[in-house]
Amino acid sequence: MNKVIKYCSLIALLTLSLVGISFGQDAVAAPEPESQPIEAEKEGSKGFDAKSFIFSHTGDSYCFHITEIKGEPICVWLPVIVKSKEQGWCVFSSKHVCELKEGETYRNFFIQPMDAEFKPGKLVEINQAGEIVRPFDISFTKNAFGVFFCCAFLLAFFLPAARKYKKDPMAQPTKYQGMIEWLTSMVLDGIIKPSIQGDKYKKFAPYLLTVFFFIFFNNLFGLIPFFPFGANVTGNLSITLVLALITYFFVNAFGTKHYWKDILWPDVPIFLKAIPLMPIIELISTITKPFALMIRLFANILAGHIIIMVLMALIFIIGGMYGAGMGGAMAIISIFMSIFMTALEMLVAYIQAYVFTMLSAIFIGLAQEEPETKAIKTTK
Repeated sequence: MNKVIKYCSLIALLTLSLVGISFGQDAVAAPEPESQPIEAEKEGSKGFDAKSFIFSHTGDSYCFHITEIKGEPICVWLPVIVKSKEQGWCVFSSKHVCELKEGETYRNFFIQPMDAEFKPGKLVEINQAGEIVRPFDISFTKNAFGVFFCCAFLLAFFLPAARKYKKDPMAQPTKYQGMIEWLTSMVLDGIIKPSIQGDKYKKFAPYLLTVFFFIFFNNLFGLIPFFPFGANVTGNLSITLVLALITYFFVNAFGTKHYWKDILWPDVPIFLKAIPLMPIIELISTITKPFALMIRLFANILAGHIIIMVLMALIFIIGGMYGAGMGGAMAIISIFMSIFMTALEMLVAYIQAYVFTMLSAIFIGLAQEEPETKAIKTTK
């Protein structure tokens, strides 16, 4: 048990922390509302900008917006790390680009407005020719911060229990160790062992445990609306893409000969083998499985966040259209509905982590089956 817990934490740091770099170049980094002076001016004449309000909170950002005091935004500014073809590597605080006004730049860098045609919401550069180009961007965005924060949390949460087990395996477990063991056993005995037959589950348990807790805690952290939480990590397509690709690697890199034989030379009539249609279909199916994992997790988490933000936006929309009285009544309804949706999203946080881990374990288990295993199952 202690080895499984320890590997779960270590893999969280070594593999999943790299996700922050993997999507840093192309993350949809929607600036917070205070970094969009153009939209702020429009709001005065057109009313509340619900689109900007919703997507600035569900998308990625170069900073954490906390609150405003006397019109001044209070933010946690994150480091911008870009490589320009003309300036080389540049590292500076996101404050320099998030507080720019229309037409201003910082070292020729600025964040594109969300209504721009080229790279909306992303950091761009004006080169010597006057063209707007996209630099190589590995900035430490809000989602990247969320990834590293969750990895640090997993290490702090699991490693002390692993050290206690290693120091004295026969000692009476503390309440903390009992909780860790219960959580680990819940996933190990309830998801992994039934899906991967025999002792082969031991080889894949560290990854599957890690991915479950990584998704679960990130789902929960995304529901907490204040720093250092609030990053919509699992509602980002790049994050779920990387997780799905890791599952795809484990399924196909460690698949048995029988697994690959069923794909490349399936048991079908010989005339179907003459035309390699079945192998093509089977190869496509190996891609559609992780694709389904990616879309399912991304869509469910993002939809939940959008619904909560829409309920909050209705307060300002109704208030702007029908006055403060209707806005106050709508505020009461929206708050109760938001509380209900948040409670529902807490359940969804567990369900989505469970489903992703379970399907990953099933796909890995199917790739580990031997011919005699399938024959026994068919007979039964």
